[in-house]
Parts: sequence; C-alpha cells; structure tokens
Amino acid sequence: MNGVHDLGGTDGLGPVPVPESEPVYRAEWEKAAFAMFSMTFRAGFFGIDAFRHGIEKMHPAVYLLSPYYEHWIHAIEHYGVAKGTLDEAEIDKRMQYYLENPDAPMPERDDPDLMAFVDGVVKAGAPAARPSDKVAQFAVGDTVTVVDDSPYGHTRKARYIRGKTGVIDLAHGTFIYPDSAGNGGPDAPEHVYTVKFTNTELWGAEAAEPNGVVYFDVWEPYIVPATTAEKAA
Repeated sequence: MNGVHDLGGTDGLGPVPVPESEPVYRAEWEKAAFAMFSMTFRAGFFGIDAFRHGIEKMHPAVYLLSPYYEHWIHAIEHYGVAKGTLDEAEIDKRMQYYLENPDAPMPERDDPDLMAFVDGVVKAGAPAARPSDKVAQFAVGDTVTVVDDSPYGHTRKARYIRGKTGVIDLAHGTFIYPDSAGNGGPDAPEHVYTVKFTNTELWGAEAAEPNGVVYFDVWEPYIVPATTAEKAA
C-alpha cells in the first residue's frame, strides 16, 4: 500500500533512538499480544504478508502514534472479526473491563502444542521459500530498474526504490510473492533478488551520503531490464 507505514526516505520524523539495552517486552500486555499472534497464525488466520497488510489497514494517525505490539493486536482483531471468530462487541466489553480493572489477571490457557509451535518458529522462523518451475529472468550482474507504479493493496516495493536503477548482487530462488499472498491470493512464488542501489541513484547527488549503497530485496515482477525502462521513458 502507499500509506504512512512506508517511511523509507521520509523527512521530518526526527532521529531514531537506539537504547543500549532494550527489554523484549515493555509491558505485560505485550506478552499476551505475542501469544495471540502465535495462536492465530497457527490457526490459519493469516500468513505473514496478510498479517502485514492487516497492520497497514490501521488509521494513519493511530499507526504512527501507537506502539509496536498494538499494531499486532489490530491485525489480529481485523482478521478475527473478518473470519467471524471474534465479535467486536465482545472485544469492546473485554477492553472496558481491563480499563476499569487494570490489575486483573490476564486469561491463562495451557496449550502444550501451541508452546511447541512457538518454540519452533522462534528458533527456526517460518520459511517463505517455495518451489517453482519458473525460470529466472535475471542473473547476478544484470542492471535493472524497479517499475515505477503505485500498486493497490499490499506490496513490498518501497516507494523510494520505484523508478530507480541498480545492479543485481544476489539471486535467492523463489519465495512467496507478497503482492499475491498479502492480498488474499495464493503463494504464487516468484524469484527474489538483492539489488544494489547507489545512494546517488536513490537520493540525488546533492543529498546522498558519498560512496554509500543500499541493498534491497525485490521480487521479479518488481523489476525490468534497465534498457527497457529507459526506452519506456
């Protein structure tokens, strides 16, 4: 989507403070948010791309002003209601209860299978690689240009690389295509490449940090041969 979550290259947001030591969770409710994500992910509410798209559906002001795990809860609620598993009125009722009783204990559930699933995913991740018989259209060393369009719905094609030209540095094979899976479609695996862009190409000679580069992973439909892009222009 072309929303406020796509902040790459955006000015005016100030520095990003990096604390020397940061806790995994800043509040007890964040632990519950993580547990809810794990449970609903295992239950098939969403894949990771659809989950990201659920976050993108937040009101822009709420997205920018809310903490990380609140974004997770929004996506869980969105898909839970959409699937008929959660009821908005019940959610509001529970929220009001905890506002009025902030020290009330969180519900507990003993689920060894869920714990085993979380332990496995945290340690190994959830691989997005998928087999495909598609032949790669590009190779390491090719000069490519990112298609300059404005996709509707979920995409991983950041605005700041659209229309920019770089060189393929790595080829990774085929992975879930977020522009399909994130919008309710199939996995539709596509080849993924790491493209190296110079800072000058991305930000212009006057603003660019000298001699710097940015590496960005792109799915094959995002790019065209640089000569093709130049002819189209």
